[in-house]
Amino acid sequence: MIARRLMAAFVSLALLSVPALAQDASPLASTVSQPGEWRHALSLFGEVKYPADFKHFDYVNPDAPKAGTVRFATVGTFDSFNSFVPKGNAAAGISLIYEQLMTPSFDEPSTEYGLIAEAVRYPEDHSSVTFRLNPAARWHDGQPITVGDVVWSFDTLKRISPFYRFYLANVLKAEQTGEREVTFTFDKGGNRELPQIVGQLNILPRHWWEGKDAQGRQRNIEEGTLEPPLGSGPYKVKEFSAGRWEVYERVTDHWAKDLPSERGTNNFDTVRYDYFRDQTVLVEAFKGDQYDYRLENSAKNWATSYDFPAARDGRVILEKFPDQGSGIMQGFAFNLRRDKFKDPRVRRAFNLAFDFEDLNRTLMFDQYERIGSYFHGTDLASSGLPSGKELEILESVRGKVPESVFTTPYANPVGGSPEKTRANLREAARLLKEAGWEVRDGRLTNAATGEPMTVEYLYVDPSAERTVSLLRPALQRLGIQMSMRTVDDSQYVNRVRSHDFDIITAGFPESLSPGNEQREFWGSEAADREGSRNVIGIKDPAVDALIDRVIYANSREDLVAATKALDRVLLANNYVVPQFAISYDRTARWNRFARPANLPPRGSLFPTVWWWDEAAAQKTRTGP
Repeated sequence: MIARRLMAAFVSLALLSVPALAQDASPLASTVSQPGEWRHALSLFGEVKYPADFKHFDYVNPDAPKAGTVRFATVGTFDSFNSFVPKGNAAAGISLIYEQLMTPSFDEPSTEYGLIAEAVRYPEDHSSVTFRLNPAARWHDGQPITVGDVVWSFDTLKRISPFYRFYLANVLKAEQTGEREVTFTFDKGGNRELPQIVGQLNILPRHWWEGKDAQGRQRNIEEGTLEPPLGSGPYKVKEFSAGRWEVYERVTDHWAKDLPSERGTNNFDTVRYDYFRDQTVLVEAFKGDQYDYRLENSAKNWATSYDFPAARDGRVILEKFPDQGSGIMQGFAFNLRRDKFKDPRVRRAFNLAFDFEDLNRTLMFDQYERIGSYFHGTDLASSGLPSGKELEILESVRGKVPESVFTTPYANPVGGSPEKTRANLREAARLLKEAGWEVRDGRLTNAATGEPMTVEYLYVDPSAERTVSLLRPALQRLGIQMSMRTVDDSQYVNRVRSHDFDIITAGFPESLSPGNEQREFWGSEAADREGSRNVIGIKDPAVDALIDRVIYANSREDLVAATKALDRVLLANNYVVPQFAISYDRTARWNRFARPANLPPRGSLFPTVWWWDEAAAQKTRTGP
């Protein structure tokens, strides 16, 4: 599943205005059956935690003060407030202005509660879902959010956006089925996740996008724009300087502020984003109090960059937050569209050349653990040999997957000493020779074509050089010439979208209830689609079949077994060289904020449930 608003990654999506239901349309006669009882929440498996009359989530402070400013920083620039077009750089934080039909809770897996939709129902076979809109739901201009807005948003996003077209491929149509009711019909039953996926749909104001701007020009949702869009969320754009910074202000009369799912959240009066040139400048800007909060992803920075006066005297707080709500695969991702990477033995040779233990000790202060699963850090990760239901699922694809899936548990090579390094490189050389490569004049060469093995590592963050610095010499010992090319944000995004790379570092975040997004990560249909998350280019019928077993699982037991089977096959094919991860978030913040005492283990949840602490802020301002 994909996350929402502050906890989500920024994704650029393409849109186009298409004919749909008029805003003031009268109720239509439904051609879709609508069985099932109305519910206030959706859960993928099992009962929801909070009853229909709940007052607020347990992990918030419902009486948190609404005050203060929180400042963020990011690398790069922006040139548009339209995050729904697949080009340009959308403004950070623009998701703050939008709402969805449902909203997640962070202390239970795969559960959503009402937001724009006050209630939801679906038949037992999950062949459709119907949402009943909250009559209080309003756009920032005071106009009501209508069923017409929902239908138009669905039609527009699905028709024009490659992401939504793929992610909502199993949703055939949206139609008005009551005065405040909208029904989404699926291509078939059994996909338990689809009601929740539809609940995550961004709802856009049709009347605004089909209207004209202050100069009388017709708006076009297909194009970028620096006109602040109309939204319905807790914030709206206050002011900005294109490419440099933007400020969002809290909507004081926000229609949803007193909903149980929203109480205690969105507590800052203003949210600011500033843009900087690179990560090095970003660290120094934080130390200079130019922004408030930093999620530190560099072990070197965490170990060496925070010994400065404000951190020593308590004006800056360093804190780790456990994150057990998701898994991750991060690794060197091969572009399988390049012939030189098609043989899994070649890909395994790169893993053998990667000495994680040496890297972790010498450059990362032993802070990391090696990733050994596509669902690392969760109970969905495969281990040992398959058995029970997992083995039964794998038997259905026997002969279409590597036989090692059934005979040999996956394991990354282990280095860390000269003896182990040499042994790993000898095994890598053997695999390369088996795959038809041989060393000629010191260069690894394809025996059949005479083509030398050269690879380019494409990256945007200069700190990535440290990770590759130990891999490149090992590859050179095998006769592989690796070059490193750093490009700016726009070039990187465009090259990855168009599959113009050899190797990149790619991350694939996983929820505790994987589903339709697996098609986007590994599915054949996504492999050739520009901008898809299947950056590797996997086109494997067995993988497709296992993805379907995950999506159409009928119980948590079936889901876990199917996910482990999928994990095992992905690992056996050596599609990536797994890198490293930690099970907590490293954070640094200026001491101006407070939080609830009972945060769930899902990271810091900053700033969603935090608030301004005036007493702490006064001390920070007056400190030495």
